[in-house]
Amino acid sequence: QWHVHDQVFTADEATDAPFEVPFDAVFQGPGGQTMTVPGFYNGDRDWVLRFSPPTPGTWSYETRSSLPGLNGHRGIYDATPNTTENGPLVVHPEDPTRFARADGTPCNVLAFEADWLFALDYDNPDTAPQTDHFLGLLAENGINQVVTTVYSYDVDWDKDPRLARYPEHELGGRDHIYPFLGSNPEPDFSSLNVTFFQRMDRMVALMQKHGIDAHLMIYVWNKLVAWPPAESAADNRYFDYIIKRYQAYPNVIWDVSKEALNNVRCSEPYGVERIERIRRLDAYGRLVTVHDYGFCKRNTETVDFISWQNWGATIYSSTLGAVAEFPDKPIFNIEHGGYEESPYVVFEGGYTDPQVCLRRNYLIQFAGAYSTYYWQGAAWNVLIHNPFQQSPHFSTPRFEYYRHLQQFFTDYPTEKFKPYRVENRTGYCLFDGDRTYLLYVPKENVQISTYGNKRSGQKNATTQWFNTLTGEYSEVRDDVFTFFKSPWGDSADAILIRKINRPQP
Repeated sequence: QWHVHDQVFTADEATDAPFEVPFDAVFQGPGGQTMTVPGFYNGDRDWVLRFSPPTPGTWSYETRSSLPGLNGHRGIYDATPNTTENGPLVVHPEDPTRFARADGTPCNVLAFEADWLFALDYDNPDTAPQTDHFLGLLAENGINQVVTTVYSYDVDWDKDPRLARYPEHELGGRDHIYPFLGSNPEPDFSSLNVTFFQRMDRMVALMQKHGIDAHLMIYVWNKLVAWPPAESAADNRYFDYIIKRYQAYPNVIWDVSKEALNNVRCSEPYGVERIERIRRLDAYGRLVTVHDYGFCKRNTETVDFISWQNWGATIYSSTLGAVAEFPDKPIFNIEHGGYEESPYVVFEGGYTDPQVCLRRNYLIQFAGAYSTYYWQGAAWNVLIHNPFQQSPHFSTPRFEYYRHLQQFFTDYPTEKFKPYRVENRTGYCLFDGDRTYLLYVPKENVQISTYGNKRSGQKNATTQWFNTLTGEYSEVRDDVFTFFKSPWGDSADAILIRKINRPQP
């Protein structure tokens, strides 16, 4: 169950348009389940039927194709229950504002953007050790989703001159990497570069190995890519091929385009039509979104969750408003303008201080949404896959901050808490609806008060603090006070955990 299996079929017949050859298989599964799974061309005269059983049990299939060599093949998969993975990301069946896994396990999505990940091990024909190492670092530190482009070429802003000393960290502008024939400077849209996608298979499979979802942005308009004309045969070939090739991976999430409407090539009807193509081709029903808040807002019925790019100083209150506006969709802030500093200045956005970037992630989560962590040393054309193995003078990412964040929301699961307004002179509170209050306290707050609130201000309570920088918990104490000071003072943002004791019978 949920493991990806490739069945290769070879056609003796030659064809001038192998990507257009109709080829799929009808699967019959337990309980009367039926799936029509598309196959895809994989070079030479080989086609692949890629399948991952969504449920345990016996799955039989029969292939269909206009090529006799691909038609009428039959087979059976006996799928055993998966005891190590929780399945694809889904919208929580009991709370449409939250995510879960297919087996019902809640999932606090914490993403990381790495647009050029496809290029990291491209020149290694056999394996992808750098990608494996980097994804391992992310997974160890609580990242469970990587937002990435299928392909990007280069950036249009000035590059840090210090990059010239470390060319291995610069992945932009590599002409030999291209999903079409030719190169980005001299494209040939007559066909696709199968090698490109064979290399990308490794990236998506390694993400699954590390428990990371692959949030695939199929297009990007601001990374100097030479794309074929919209809705041309070449455009449709590229788009459909990605859906056919990667839908079997249970960790895949579809995103039509990064910053989708920031280019005249991508109209709103075009975005809707692309989503309709996904729905027709994807036998597994993977989640779909568009990296554009306006599009999602105007087309809520077409997307599974709302992607939002918001750099505002009032990120908490803005997120509260978005969560209230869409009570039947998860809200995912895909870019909040906090781009943590790295050894190179890549793109500074609105905030670069690691603690400020961390705070913005917490504020988004405390408002009831999901967030994305950006480190400039890996988000775009610069990708330092082994930051802790660099020269001592290199600044390193604060990955551990996000490990602590995920640990906290494992101890206090987000699906059990909702944003709650407390009249305590602080704006950031989560409440489980029973007796536990979580109050996020910026380090500039000398003290906070729960005075005046009938429930959170009750004196029969216990309190404990959590340090967002170290992951440390203070001792639990019985507390009769209504004013509280963090034990770490102004050195770190902290979270006050206040539990109202049950009255004695």
